[in-house]
Formats: sequence, C-alpha cells, structure tokens
Amino acid sequence: MTEILRIISSRRSVRTFDGRPLNGGDRDRLIRYAENADNPFGAKVRFVFLDAEKNGLCSSVITGEKEYVAGIVKKQPLADAAFGYSFEKLVLYAASLGVGTTWMAGTLNRGRFEKVSCLTDDEMMPCVSPLGYPAEKMSLREMTMRRGVGADRRLDAEKLFFDGVWGRPLAVPEGFAEAVQAVRLAPSAVNRQPWRVIKSGRAWHFYEKKGSGGFTSEKAGDLQKIDVGIALCHFNAALEYLGIQTEISVSDPSFDVPSGVEYIATVSL
Repeated sequence: MTEILRIISSRRSVRTFDGRPLNGGDRDRLIRYAENADNPFGAKVRFVFLDAEKNGLCSSVITGEKEYVAGIVKKQPLADAAFGYSFEKLVLYAASLGVGTTWMAGTLNRGRFEKVSCLTDDEMMPCVSPLGYPAEKMSLREMTMRRGVGADRRLDAEKLFFDGVWGRPLAVPEGFAEAVQAVRLAPSAVNRQPWRVIKSGRAWHFYEKKGSGGFTSEKAGDLQKIDVGIALCHFNAALEYLGIQTEISVSDPSFDVPSGVEYIATVSL
C-alpha cells in the first residue's frame, strides 16, 4: 500500500476530540500548507484558522475541539469543485500529521463562522472543519451518526467507473487499482458518493450524479460538486504518488449520459 493510500484509507471523520489544542508545530505546518493548497480550476481557496473559544464557535455534533479551519472561495464557475479539491488536500495533510478533521456544512452556526471569517458578498464558505487530536474513544453520538449514514460503506468500483460509455463497468487497468480505490474511499455528504468516471483512452472524465434533496444552497454551493472535487483530488494525488504525470482540464467530451448527470473535469495521462 502506498503512503497516500494508507493516509486515505486510515483517515476518518472525527467528531470526538481529546480537548488538547494543536501544538505549535502542527498548527504552523497546517497554516503553511494551506497557503499553497491549490486546485486545477484556478480558484483561490482562502483558509481561516480560528480559535473556538475566542470566537464563540461550536457545533452540536462535535466535542472537545479547540480550533476550526474555515474554507472560503469566490463565487465563480466550478468554485464548488475547486473548493472540494483544495480543502481535501488540507484534510489529507492534517491526517498525515495525526490531526483529526471532519467536513461540516450544516451542523454549525454558519452566520457566526461567516462573520469571524470576514466573508465578503462575492465569496461563499461551503464547509468548515474542527481541528484537533482524536479522543481514544468515539462518543455515542458520533457512533450513532456514523451508523446512520453508513460511513464505512462504499460503492463497488464497477458502479463508479465506466469503460467508454456510461454504465459499462470498467476492468481496472494494471497499475491503476490504488488510484481507483482512492476515489472509492473519498468522503462525501451523507456518504452519497456522487462521482462517476468514464475512461476513454488515456482520459478519465469525472461527472456529478445529482441526488435529490438539500445538496445545493446559496451559502454552501453545490455540496455534491464539492464531493466530486474531493474524489478528483484523491485520484490525482494517488497518480502523482505513483509517478504518473497528469493534466486536468475542463473540456466536455459530450458522452451520452443520463439526465441529472453533469460533466465536471477530465484527467488526462
């Protein structure tokens, strides 16, 4: 197992922290990393690190946290996917340091977070995350939430990856099993896993399969586009770790896809 897949496979959403603030070294590393957590869509994501007590920040589903990081992006085409890509890069880096995180879009006092993050009218703050060290045991509430969304379940690769046309399962090419697995393990809102990928030659085309109910808002954007950005981040990170050079572009190949499916981006090798 490669290092990046180890991080992806071992990382989980943390909602129960041990009450310790981040040590100075970890905080500084995260801040420095966030400054360069880019994405292939050309959208700058602004990260704001916040002291929970000083700023009056909390969540009904998080315990023991001392700090948060908010992610902010200007409103523009594919800002949601760009946000997901950059924020997940920070999440994975945090996991490599042993710092726990969880994506939060709904279970927070959004107005308070937006105020202390100095959100402007042309920006949106899709998600935030607590930062800290995981407690030895999950709280009962956390275990219940994980069971409720089936947090440890993932769709089979044949339901996510298609060969040339929509719906034809892909026989995973040699050397790509870890990258495919990295996509399967990506986190998503209520574990809907809305990404689908059509492989055509040396190009892998990523799509959003839209779900019904509550995934798009003016304040948070399209949460499922964010999810596709996360999956795209996992795929590219795994390929880069394996030494495979990639180029990410936005050029719709115009495949015949079902209604409710939207093209997002292409990874070319």
